[in-house]
Amino acid sequence: MLRLLPLLATAAAVWPAPKSISLSGASVKVQPGGAAFFKLNGTSPLLEAAFERYAGLVFPHRAAADGAALASLAVRVANVAEGAPQLGDDESYALSIGATAATLEAATVWGALRGLETFSQLVSFDFDAGSYEAAAGAVEDAPRFPHRGLMIDTGRHFQPLASIFEVVDALPYAKINVLHWHLVDAQSFPFESTSMPELWRGAFSPRERYTQEDVADVVERARLRGVRVVPEFDMPGHADSWCVGRPDLCPSETCASPLDVSKAATFDAISGLLDELAGGLFPDGFVHLGGDEVNTACWESTPAIAAWLEARNLTADGGYAHFVKTVADLAIAKKRRPVQWSEVWDHFKTDLPRDVVVHVWKSVTNVTDVVAAGYDVIRNVGYDATSWYQTRSRTSFERRLSRLYRYLDNLNVNSSAVYGNEPCDGIPADLCAAHVLGGHGEMRRRSVLWP
Repeated sequence: MLRLLPLLATAAAVWPAPKSISLSGASVKVQPGGAAFFKLNGTSPLLEAAFERYAGLVFPHRAAADGAALASLAVRVANVAEGAPQLGDDESYALSIGATAATLEAATVWGALRGLETFSQLVSFDFDAGSYEAAAGAVEDAPRFPHRGLMIDTGRHFQPLASIFEVVDALPYAKINVLHWHLVDAQSFPFESTSMPELWRGAFSPRERYTQEDVADVVERARLRGVRVVPEFDMPGHADSWCVGRPDLCPSETCASPLDVSKAATFDAISGLLDELAGGLFPDGFVHLGGDEVNTACWESTPAIAAWLEARNLTADGGYAHFVKTVADLAIAKKRRPVQWSEVWDHFKTDLPRDVVVHVWKSVTNVTDVVAAGYDVIRNVGYDATSWYQTRSRTSFERRLSRLYRYLDNLNVNSSAVYGNEPCDGIPADLCAAHVLGGHGEMRRRSVLWP
């Protein structure tokens, strides 16, 4: 049973814009049937859980059983393997909604999840008629970029698990497939380390911590939604909180960071931490090692470290290079690709291991140079008129407050400018396609919450 489609159910209702969409302008009535509405051609606990979720999202209202034409969505998945999602997984799908049948085809469960989201956006409830209808037509979709992320910062502002779960639950609505979890920072170390249990003494309080079971719950909740979780332990700077539990890793009592580059114990500790992350807690192939905003003055003013540098004929910047390359090599040895902020590239260029992913946030970094040298890039624009850091206009109060608090990031940036941000601007098309993996929105403060 077809009729003219309401204005709301148009191609613009599918977000983000799919690769190809063709709607007929008509709609078909839909008979809700709970999770049983979705008919899978096989067995997949992950998709069965998704059907339960989407039944509630697609059909939140009761509707009379009136013999509507569309009573199911046939879901056909070529490979129902359900490991942890990884960079480059096939997320393509094809969705067809006709007068009497609807089908969703995908190569993987990850593509099926993206197709379920699109289907949910094409179904609407007619409050006057008390019934559901779907936009008739076809969608073929695949992501332009394989890495599409949002960062949360629990090192500066502790977030309860319930809040993190809400963020994770919302990511698929925008087909975001990466949660970049900035776990620790100078202000706090809320993560439970089994190799160094004293580290979480650096948490804001004993109650503002994450056990390893908490972390595993976040990672599993994300996996069920096709979202990778990339942990970040920023080093050697932004590491003051490490010193609360492990003061031996820091230059001195009065000069907390960067972490002590001169001690083997520092790298032994980091290696142990990476073993925990790569040992199953975080199954993703990436680990973010930070490397940004490193002030080496502490090294130069600490006699033991200064002597260590001099004995190796290293400047403080040379010590910085030694640190970031050593920890990158540690990650690579544990079969993880290190991600490091753009300052690391700006300082050391092609001296970095080739497996390093350069996370560009500063406008001074020449992205074309990075990709031309063969390095992969994650982009997020830091502080300009199209920033992905935060995305709403400031009130007059916030403008006054921002003079006091530097990290009320970019609250003057409008959403329309953000959506117009083109990650490949100024980059040759072939290099962008080969090496720009995607980008992130970096949510560092509570002043803006996702979604």
